[in-house]
Amino acid sequence: MGVVGIVSYRLGGADGVSIEAEKWAWALERLGWSVRRIAGSGPDGVQTVGGIDIVPAGEVDTAALHDALADCDLVIVENLCSLPLNPAAGRAVADALRGRPAIMRHHDLAWQRPDTAHLGPPPDDPAWRHVTINELNRSELAAHGIDAICLYNRFDVDPPQGNRLATREALGIATDERVLLQPTRAIPRKNVPGGLALAEELGATYWLTAAAEDDFGNELESILTGAQVRVLRGQGPGTIHDAYGACDAVVLPSTREGFGNPAIEAATHRRPLALGRYPVAAELLATGLVAFDLEDARALRMWLDHPDPSLLERNLEVARTHFDLADLPDEIDGVIDTLPHSARPIA
Repeated sequence: MGVVGIVSYRLGGADGVSIEAEKWAWALERLGWSVRRIAGSGPDGVQTVGGIDIVPAGEVDTAALHDALADCDLVIVENLCSLPLNPAAGRAVADALRGRPAIMRHHDLAWQRPDTAHLGPPPDDPAWRHVTINELNRSELAAHGIDAICLYNRFDVDPPQGNRLATREALGIATDERVLLQPTRAIPRKNVPGGLALAEELGATYWLTAAAEDDFGNELESILTGAQVRVLRGQGPGTIHDAYGACDAVVLPSTREGFGNPAIEAATHRRPLALGRYPVAAELLATGLVAFDLEDARALRMWLDHPDPSLLERNLEVARTHFDLADLPDEIDGVIDTLPHSARPIA
């Protein structure tokens, strides 16, 4: 079968790009492709190339990059040419792929961050196809003369529901103790103060699953030290599914997200969601997803006091209709069919 290379700054981690890239790898393998993972950093199984990480240790190893891509029939570039956190890496990957079948998958764009807004649109080439994870990015690329297809992130709509009782017992959570889960990284745009404020208004334990990144550690410690409610940190003794199972509600208070995976994960784990009104949130709500406003603790408290299962069932049906991982292979195959060059696995 054909070989597809998936290229990014980093792969195999807990960040959203890595998680979504792995879903594409799964789908491509279902289609018959052999998948090669190529990045600046990653665990075993990722072919690393010097100089293409977010914070490079040196210049791009262009010889290693070309070797890694040499026999790939198709290349998927995950955000590396979209968000120019390492412009030299973006230029090197784009140059290596000129005239070759490639899919540029855009999670974020330069102008969406103040520190990169001056760097302009991503590269383009007649042999490439562009795919965005939201309609906002698709329309903004169109304004820059780049045509793109929007494919929303996809999810296992029947995930393990987690061991609620064992997880709560392991964490010392009382039977009547309400828990508000924020399953995100701790960086400024994830708005930890907003999630904590909602927990305080609910009188709920606040659970933040991930550690601080991007030099946010000192600020995070200051925020959480002043908490008026109990705070739990880290994923806990089990899996993320156990964390969802052990909580009573999920909060995604972000001020900006390329997508916002916890919004759909809350639906698949049958938990009510409090949502910050970041720009792409409007797209998720337009699919029929029902969420409580981050600023309206009273409405969420009333629901928790008197749960209405129909809300959870409606959100699960939205997830099945619009975000089912099982649909991803066919969606990707459709994109591959639009490539101007042949990029099909050989039977």
